[in-house]
Amino acid sequence: MTEEIRKLDPLTLSLRGSQLIEASAGTGKTFTLALLYVRLVLGHRTVEEPLGEGIMPPNLLVVTFTEAATKELRDRIRARLTEAAALFAAEPDTVDTAAMSKDPLVNLRNACPATDWPACRRKLLLAAEWMDEAAVSTIHGWCNRMLSEHAFDSGSLFRQTLETSQTDLLDDVVRDYWRTFIYPMPPELMGEVLDTWKTPESLRQSVRNLLPHVDALPVPERDPLAAAEEAKRLREVELQALKAPWPAWCDELEELLAETTKRKPKPLHGTTKNSLQKAVEHLREWATTDAAEPHEFLSSKRTKGFDTLEADAFAEKWTGEDEPPHHPAMDAITELKPALKTMPVAKADILNHAACWIARRLDSEKQRLASMGFDDLLTRLDAALGGPQGERLAGTIRRQFPVAMIDEFQDTDPVQYRIFDRIYRVASNDQDTSLLMIGDPKQAIYGFRGADIYTYLDARRAVSSRTYTLGTNYRSAVAMVDGVNRVFAQADQSLPEGAFLFRAGDDNPLPFSPVEAKGTGQQWLVNGQPRPPLTFWTLTDERPIAKETGREAMAEACAAEIARLLNLGQSGEAGFGAEGTPFEPVRPEHIAVLVNKRDEANAVRRSLGARGVRSVYLSDRNSVLQSVQSVEMLQWLQACAEPGQLPLIRAALATPTMGLAYQELDRLFSDENALDREINRFQGYRELWQQQGVLPMLRRLLMDYDVPAKLLSGPDGERGLTDILHIAELLQQDSQQLDGEHALIHHYTEMLQDSDDEDEHRTMRLESDAGLVKVVTVHKSKGLEYPLVFLPFATEFREEKPNQSFIKYHDDEGRLQISLEPDEDTLARADRERLGEDIRKLYVALTRSRHATWVGASGIKGWRQSGLGHLIGRSASDEDTDLMPFLQSVATGEPAIDVAPMPEPGDDVYAGDEEPELGNALEPVREARENWWIASYSAITYGARGGYGNDFAPASEDAEQENLRDEDEPVVADTLAAMIPDWQGPQPVNQHAFPKGSGPGTFLHDILEWCAGEGFHKVADAPEDLHELLERRCQLRNWSDWTDTLKTWIYTLITMDIPLPGSSRTCSLAGLETFRPELEFWFESHEVNTLAMDRLVRRHTLGGDPRPEAQQATFNGMLKGFIDLVFEHEGRYYVLDYKSNFLGEDDQAYIPDVMKDKILEKRYDLQYVIYLLALHRLLKARLPDYDYDSHMGGAVYLFLRGCDAPGAGAFTERPDRALIEELDRLFSGQGEKAA
Repeated sequence: MTEEIRKLDPLTLSLRGSQLIEASAGTGKTFTLALLYVRLVLGHRTVEEPLGEGIMPPNLLVVTFTEAATKELRDRIRARLTEAAALFAAEPDTVDTAAMSKDPLVNLRNACPATDWPACRRKLLLAAEWMDEAAVSTIHGWCNRMLSEHAFDSGSLFRQTLETSQTDLLDDVVRDYWRTFIYPMPPELMGEVLDTWKTPESLRQSVRNLLPHVDALPVPERDPLAAAEEAKRLREVELQALKAPWPAWCDELEELLAETTKRKPKPLHGTTKNSLQKAVEHLREWATTDAAEPHEFLSSKRTKGFDTLEADAFAEKWTGEDEPPHHPAMDAITELKPALKTMPVAKADILNHAACWIARRLDSEKQRLASMGFDDLLTRLDAALGGPQGERLAGTIRRQFPVAMIDEFQDTDPVQYRIFDRIYRVASNDQDTSLLMIGDPKQAIYGFRGADIYTYLDARRAVSSRTYTLGTNYRSAVAMVDGVNRVFAQADQSLPEGAFLFRAGDDNPLPFSPVEAKGTGQQWLVNGQPRPPLTFWTLTDERPIAKETGREAMAEACAAEIARLLNLGQSGEAGFGAEGTPFEPVRPEHIAVLVNKRDEANAVRRSLGARGVRSVYLSDRNSVLQSVQSVEMLQWLQACAEPGQLPLIRAALATPTMGLAYQELDRLFSDENALDREINRFQGYRELWQQQGVLPMLRRLLMDYDVPAKLLSGPDGERGLTDILHIAELLQQDSQQLDGEHALIHHYTEMLQDSDDEDEHRTMRLESDAGLVKVVTVHKSKGLEYPLVFLPFATEFREEKPNQSFIKYHDDEGRLQISLEPDEDTLARADRERLGEDIRKLYVALTRSRHATWVGASGIKGWRQSGLGHLIGRSASDEDTDLMPFLQSVATGEPAIDVAPMPEPGDDVYAGDEEPELGNALEPVREARENWWIASYSAITYGARGGYGNDFAPASEDAEQENLRDEDEPVVADTLAAMIPDWQGPQPVNQHAFPKGSGPGTFLHDILEWCAGEGFHKVADAPEDLHELLERRCQLRNWSDWTDTLKTWIYTLITMDIPLPGSSRTCSLAGLETFRPELEFWFESHEVNTLAMDRLVRRHTLGGDPRPEAQQATFNGMLKGFIDLVFEHEGRYYVLDYKSNFLGEDDQAYIPDVMKDKILEKRYDLQYVIYLLALHRLLKARLPDYDYDSHMGGAVYLFLRGCDAPGAGAFTERPDRALIEELDRLFSGQGEKAA
C-alpha cells in the first residue's frame, strides 16, 4: 500500500534521524530549507527538547547539484539568519504581530524561552557572518573535499589533480584499444568494426556515454577478433539456410514471369519485363555466390525491383482482371530484407568489450597520473565508504557534519544516495544525526545526466512513514493551480498506471497529490476581463500532421498571439491587475516560450522575429565553443600572432563576422598600400597582445573593424557578440597559465576539438538583460517562474529506437540495466521510462507560470506517446488525430481550463517600446593606472641597429616561440581541421629530416617534458615506455614512420653528455638527481627601460658582438615566463632551454659559431639572461649561503637536432656576476630609467 504522506510543519518536524520532504512546484522549498537551517543553528532539534548548542555553518552540510544553486542557497540562508537575528533582538511589544503573523519565524521565536533570546540572537548573527565558510556545496565539490581532508581514511592520495575535461586521456586510451585489438584483425574481419566505427574517434563517441554505466554491463566473453569470427560463423550458417531454396525458386520465378509476359506483354503497371528479370537475376546471384556480406548486398542496387516481386505489390500493380499469379518466393521476398538486416553481427560484443577494457585502462591511467574526473569524485568516495576503513570514514564524516540536507534530491543517482546512506544510515533512523532529503519526484527530469528516479523511490521506502509534503503553492494564481491540478488528478484517478506510470495495483509510490494555492493577489486581464489561466490549442487534420508542419504552424500561432498581447499591453488593454495597485501592462520580459530542443527554439524565434518581437534563447546544454564565431576567432588569433603571414591575415579578414564586403576584400588583397596598412594593424594587435593580454587585443580588433555594430544590425547579433566576448574572457583566463601566443592558440584549438565537453563555464550566456521574450528549454526553466508561459510543442516526443549505441532501462526491482542489442520488450521498457520523464517534464512546464499558460497540442503521428497524450488520450486510438474531445473531457466543469482550435495567425506586428535616449557617458573620478601590465620575454621587439649587419635579418617573430615554429612553414587557417597535423614529407632518415614548424617543435617539447615528469633516468632504463608513448603520439599526427627515429633521437638526448658552461665538465639528463621541468617564474618590474636592459646585456655577453637592438618599451608590473628545465649538478644550478630550430642539413650546421649566430639573430641571449635573473632571485631566497660565483652554473641552450654534432648541439654561457646584479637592481627600480 502507498504510505500516507503527512503535511509538513517546519517548526515541529523532528530534526533527528532521516526524513524525506516532498516539495511540489512553487511550494516554498528553499524558504522551508532556510527555516530548518535557522532551527538547527539555534539548536531547536525537536519540540520536546530544550534548545541545544546548535550547529554552526561549517558543520551543517547542505548539498545541491549546481554551482548557481549553491550560491542562491547560501544567500537565501544568510538573509534568513539575519532576519531571524533581528526578530530575536526585538522586544515583544515592538513587533507588529499582525504584519509578522504569517512568518513562521515569529512562532519559532515564541517557542523559545525569552531568557534565551539574546543568546539565540548571538548564535544567528555569528552564523550569518560565518556563511562564507558554510558547508553549502555541490555534491562533487563536497566529495572532493572529503577525499582531500580524509585522505588517510579514504585511501586517497594527498595531492590529486581534478581534471575538468578528460577527453585527451580518453582519446589516448581509445587509440590504445584500437591499436591493441582492431589493427591486428585480418582484413576479412575488419568490416565487423568498420561498418559501425570508421575511426577511433567514432568508437570514442559510442563508448563515452557508456562508461558511467559499465558496471551494468556483462563481463565480456570474447575480444573483438573472437567476436567477429563468431558472428561470421553464425552469419554463414543463417545465410546458408536462407539461401537454400532460392536457386530453385529463381528458376520457377523466371518460368512464371516468362509465361505471364507471354500472355500479357505488360502485366504490371509501371514495371517492365526487363526490370523483373534483372531482379530475379540479382536474387540468383546472391543465392549462388558468397561475394557480398548482407549489408553490402542490401546497400547495392541489386535489390532494386525486389519490392515489385512481393506478393502484395505484384497484386496491386497487376493489370489484368483475373487473379495475378503467385509463388511462395513472392511471400519470402517480403521477409528477405528484414532477415538480412537482422543477421548476427559483432557490434554489441565489441562495444561491450571496448567499454569494459577502456574503463579499466582509464582508471589505471588516472591512478598513475594522480588525476580525477568529476565522476571519480563520487565513485572513489563511495568505494572508500564501502571499503575496509569505510565505517571509520563514515563515523569521521558524521562527527564533522552531524546534520546534512540534500536539496533537489529527486536528481540523485545510486552512487550519490549510497554515499549518504552509508554515512547517515537512512533506514535505521539514527537519532544522533540527521539527514533531510528534500525534492519533488514529479520534477525528476535529468535522466540524461544520470539522475535516477528509482533511487529516489528506494530512499522513500527506506524512510517509510517519515515522508512529509509541502502542500501550498505560493507561486501561481489560484485558478492556475486549479487547472494544473485537474490535468494531473484526473489522469491519476482514471489511468490504471496513474498519472506518472508508477501505480501497480494498490501501490503507487509516485501519486499526484493536488496542492492548495495561496494566490498571487494579481489577475491576468485582457480588455478588462480575467482570462482562463490554462488554454489548450489544438491543431488537427484528417490525417496525422507531419511533425515539421505542426511545428511551424504552432510556432507561427504562438508568435502571432504574443505580438497581439504585447500590442494590447502597449495600449493598456492586457496586463496584470490587483485591487489597490496600479495596472501593469504586459511586456516582452513577462513572457517565456518553453521548448524541448534547439530546433523548436529556432522555429519560435524565426516567427517572433518576423513579427518584430525580440527574443533570447536559454539552454543549459549549449557550449559557446560550438558557436560559429568560435572557429572564426581561431583565425583572428592566428593572424594576430603571426602578422607576417599574409594567408592568415586574408583568412581572418574574410571571416563573415568581420563583415567586410567582397569589393572591400578584393581591394585589400590587390592594393599593396592597403594590404601594408592591414599588416601594420595586425602587428599592432600582436604588440598589444604581448603587452596587455589577449582580451584587450580582441576588443581593439572588434572596435577597429566595427564588428559590434555590424553584428547588432543583423539577426542574432547580440548572440554572436556575447559569444565573442565570452570566448575572449575564457582565453584571457587561460592565458594566465600559458606562456606566449602560440601556446594559447594550441590550447584553444584543443578546446574547440572538445567543444561538446559539459563545462558550465563554457555554457552560452544570456546575450541581453533587456526586455526580451525568453525562449527556454524545459530543463533550463526548472526552478524558475514567469508571469506568462507558452508551451507550443506539448505533443512532440522522441521515441526510443534500436539504432542507438545502447538502451537504458530498469528491471522490475528498479535496477539499472543496459542493453546493447535491445529486443522489442527492452525497447518498450525504455520507451515507457522515456514517456514517464516526458510526463514529468510536462509537469515542470505547466508549473512555471504565475498567471497563464498556453499549450499547443498537435495531432502529429503518435501523439498519444507524448506526455500530454498519455494524460488525456487513454481512450484514443492510433487513428484519432483530433485532440479536441479528449482535452474537453479534461476541462469539463473546470473554468480554469479553456480548449480551442489553434487560432489563425493574424497580421499583428509588435512595434516595440521607444528606445530611451542615451545619457552622458560616466567619467572616471580618479585617474586609472594604465601602464602596469604583465609581460614576458616575448614582449620585447627588435630593430636592425647596433651594428647588426644586413647579412642577418632581425627577429620578426616571437623569439620565445621560435623553437616551436619555423617562419617558412606553410599555413592553412581557414578551418579548424587545418590545425590538426597531417604532415607528409621526407622519409625519417635522421633528426635533420624531421619536419620543421610549430607542430613538430611543440611535439618535441612535450616529449621531453614527459621524460622529465616520468624521470629521465627511468625513461633511460625503460626505453620501451618511451617507444609506446612515441608510437601513440606519432600515430595521432600521421608520423608513424618516425617512431623508431624519434626513439633513438630522444634516447640520445637524455643519455648523452652535455657540456656545461665555463668548464670541461659535462652531465647527462638521465644522470640528474635534482631538476624541475617547466619552472614558472614571476617577478616585479619597476619601470624597466628595455634599451637600458639591452645595453647591459650586449655589453656583458658574447663579447659584445653585434645583434638586433631592442626597441623602446617599458616594463612596469610583472615579468613572467617558463623555463624548460632547471637543474642542479655538483652544487651548481643551471637553466636549460630546448631549441628545435633547423640550422642546416647535417651535423656541421650545429658547430659553436653557427649556434652563436642563431643566438644573436634571435636574441636568445636576452632570454637566457632573464631566466638566469629569475634563478638568481630564487636561489637568493632559498639558499642561506647563496653566492653567485659558487652556485650559479649558467645557461645551456640545447639545439636538439645537433645532438650528434661535436659538443652535442649545446650552446653554453655563464654571464658575469656584475650583469646579473645590475639587472636585479634595474628590475627593482634602482637602475637606469631612461634611454
